[in-house]
Amino acid sequence: MKIFKYLLFLFLILIIGASIYIATKDGKFQVEQEEFIAAPQELVFNEVNEFTSWKNWEPWSEESDNMVINYGEKTSGDGASYSWSSEDMGDGEIHTVKSNPYTSIDQKITFKTPFGESTSDVYWEFEEQGDSTRVVWGMQGEQSFMEKAAFLFQEESLNDMMQPMFKKGLDNLQNEIRKKMEVYSVNVDGITQHGGGFYMYLTTASKISQVTERMPKMISEVEDYMKRNNIEKAGNPMVLYNQWDEAAGTAIYSAGYFTPSEVITPAQTTVLNGFLPNQRTLKTTLKGDYKNLSEAWDSAYRYIQENGLSTKNDAQAFEVYVTGPKDEPNPANWITNLYIPIATETSDLND
Repeated sequence: MKIFKYLLFLFLILIIGASIYIATKDGKFQVEQEEFIAAPQELVFNEVNEFTSWKNWEPWSEESDNMVINYGEKTSGDGASYSWSSEDMGDGEIHTVKSNPYTSIDQKITFKTPFGESTSDVYWEFEEQGDSTRVVWGMQGEQSFMEKAAFLFQEESLNDMMQPMFKKGLDNLQNEIRKKMEVYSVNVDGITQHGGGFYMYLTTASKISQVTERMPKMISEVEDYMKRNNIEKAGNPMVLYNQWDEAAGTAIYSAGYFTPSEVITPAQTTVLNGFLPNQRTLKTTLKGDYKNLSEAWDSAYRYIQENGLSTKNDAQAFEVYVTGPKDEPNPANWITNLYIPIATETSDLND
């Protein structure tokens, strides 16, 4: 009997000692993962800021076959939230405390497990780095007594368990954004009458491969000139292709804006004025990144050939940028209209 009491006493001492050890063990943690995503900062921020998009890239639902997600009244910005329940992953909820477009997001996340509830801080940072966005995803907090006790018997620490999940989530985010950016469509709209008009422009010659890179800079320079001189724009930016030589790989082109009326520029300025007549054109619409423009042009010229049309020899084809990078961060939503002047003897087709 005395031996039993002695063993019980030792067992109690062991429990008390273990409890003191666990209680005094530092439970603070911080998990952080960084990745460079090849996408505009605003686009990456919007993807993270909208909770309904998380199902496409967050890593935890891939580990569960029975996760149920419920969204709050708001799904983006301050006060947005969603919760989940899962037999495999447990229950929890997350809500956005502060959303700072397009630089950072602060959130609170609560996990509900057999060890109780624990709440941690989640933070996001977004920084433009050239053509990419540096993304930091982190979580910090303090483990409860029961969580610290549970991890004593785990081979991995909390950081070791969470770090791969954060890495996987950011990889998924990169892939999801890339897929969204690559969506595009080409539609040959048919014959339409383009009103033409006066326009202001810069002209240059370059390799065909440099056109997409140089075009926005030329348009910006013309726009700055018009602002400085209080010249009104009429519509969206445009590029007129004066010469296109596939064999040589070179092009001569003009970029600028239409104006409501003729503007005479000083002789010393590089910004010039021109005029496009009212003319019949074949209109084609590209919705998507400019890298798909060559396919759009190919579709337009193939349509001309298949339908027995003739291009106008003394006129140049041109593009009008209805929606671009300044209006929409996702290239999939850019809209470019392509116009090819058609010879006047061509029979009418559907507008």
